[in-house]
Amino acid sequence: MLSLFYICEIKKRINTPIMKKVFFGTFIFSLLMTLSFNANAQCFQDENGNSVTVDGVDCSNTIITAVPFLRIIPDARSGAMGDVGLAISPDANAMHVNPSKIVFAENDLGISVTYTPWLRSLGLQDIYMAYLSGYKQINQDQAVGLGLRYFSLGDIQFTDDNGEPIGQNRPNEFAIDLSYARKLTDNLAAALTLKYIYSNLASGQSVGGNVIEAGQSVAGDVSVTYESPLTISGNDATLRAGLAVTNIGPKISYTNSINKDFIPTNFGLGVALDLNIDEFNSFSFAVDMNKLLVPTPIQREIIQPDGTRVENPDFDTDSNGVPDFKEESPIGAFFGSWGDAPGGFSEEMRELMWSFGVEYWYDQQFAVRAG
Repeated sequence: MLSLFYICEIKKRINTPIMKKVFFGTFIFSLLMTLSFNANAQCFQDENGNSVTVDGVDCSNTIITAVPFLRIIPDARSGAMGDVGLAISPDANAMHVNPSKIVFAENDLGISVTYTPWLRSLGLQDIYMAYLSGYKQINQDQAVGLGLRYFSLGDIQFTDDNGEPIGQNRPNEFAIDLSYARKLTDNLAAALTLKYIYSNLASGQSVGGNVIEAGQSVAGDVSVTYESPLTISGNDATLRAGLAVTNIGPKISYTNSINKDFIPTNFGLGVALDLNIDEFNSFSFAVDMNKLLVPTPIQREIIQPDGTRVENPDFDTDSNGVPDFKEESPIGAFFGSWGDAPGGFSEEMRELMWSFGVEYWYDQQFAVRAG
């Protein structure tokens, strides 16, 4: 549903077949939002601050960030469990969601390689995500980790307003993560992560007189894990809780414009319970809650009860052509995003993303997962 929404928005905003493979619109949309936010709006703000269509029907006030590939779950285990991962048992893929878990891993070394083809059912053969991650425990209290994520968007043919070819490119994005984790007590661990982000979506092309460049940024993660053994009805169990604030860093831009976009800073909180039924059978139950720590968009126009449209006075108070919510500092957005939704508390609650997952293991050799 989200992908279809973004594709529709791309066609609406540029009004030209700027690329043949518009199906990767979820990612290009971030770039186009940077360059032309003032395109035709489909949603308006009513007198209560809610986003609605021209007919008064509720409209999704979608939060937009650059480099959304940073929030894609890369491994099959978490993906099969509904994208939970903050508190499930640690493995090499913990680098993506919660690196502090790696000091609790049973093995002192772990490596994971994942290759994920995208949109193959649509006939696209050259779009994929590759993910390499691993960790090494220095001793029983310390560990280091490395993650490398690469997203290829395939060969793209760019055209001008008349449909004439103006060049071909192979957009791609990648991020490199380095983590250090340490136990603070026998049951509590914390980790710090630094990452470099590179996003080359349409380098060398020009939109609205702005030459597009590769976007680059740096970011940091802070994560914490609590793990405690339990006994439930005579069976061994482990309760685990994880908290991670990820992608804390400056905005990113694809041009020299002052109009920059937030990277997907995220707050995540998760709880998981591992229950051993006997020596062969075990279950895990997990729930995660995530929230983007970036400003909620404000609609450009207000639609009044009589159906007339007026300019929203809170959209661009300094009249510099950049929406005020996009001019918020990353630190200001970090704290302000908990209460900035125009629709009030109910809209803030809709911004929380919940994931639920369950996992069954037989003899630690065969697993069935759902989420």
